[in-house]
Amino acid sequence: MAKKNDAFYFDSFASAAELACKAAQKLDETMHNFDPAKIEEAVAEMHAIEQEADEIVHRVNDALISAFITPIEREDIATLSNSIDVVIDRIEGVLHRIYFTNVQEMRPDALEMSAKVMRATEQMHDLVLELPQFKRSKSLREHVITVNTIESECDDIYIAAMRELHTGDFDPLTVISWRDVYTFLEYCADSCEFVADTVESIVMKNS
Repeated sequence: MAKKNDAFYFDSFASAAELACKAAQKLDETMHNFDPAKIEEAVAEMHAIEQEADEIVHRVNDALISAFITPIEREDIATLSNSIDVVIDRIEGVLHRIYFTNVQEMRPDALEMSAKVMRATEQMHDLVLELPQFKRSKSLREHVITVNTIESECDDIYIAAMRELHTGDFDPLTVISWRDVYTFLEYCADSCEFVADTVESIVMKNS
């Protein structure tokens, strides 16, 4: 499927997915080694990753405007490029909510979710790498299933965490802060699943 003149798109997908992994690793590291005094620095580092990812989207869009022939449908290229970027935006969103709601300590279920988000991005990255040679790939479908499984596991953690948050003895500000953090962690997993489903759809169209 991937010819020399098509490599730009697949390389762009891979680079963006790699940045998603980098962002998820940064988030997980920040949360597991949590220090409120260092959050502002982490936010700045995360934003640099997000900006780098945005540049990839812009380059892909520019290429699509002038391209005569594309390896897969233009709409699918744009959708996949944008959906990987959304993963990074959501990851950055978690850190933003930790920062501007002034979270002072981590909760175990949030740490569990961040670890799963990191694993989901790794699987997503591996999945994207398989796209150029999807007809010969022996692991593409397995990566899709794994991402979907991780998203389901995050759903379970999210539901339990939100239930505890709203039935436990917590002050209103804590509830508001953590509701946002949990929700954006769940968004991260959902976004990874959307990427996996998009790749699967592309494969089905081109098989």
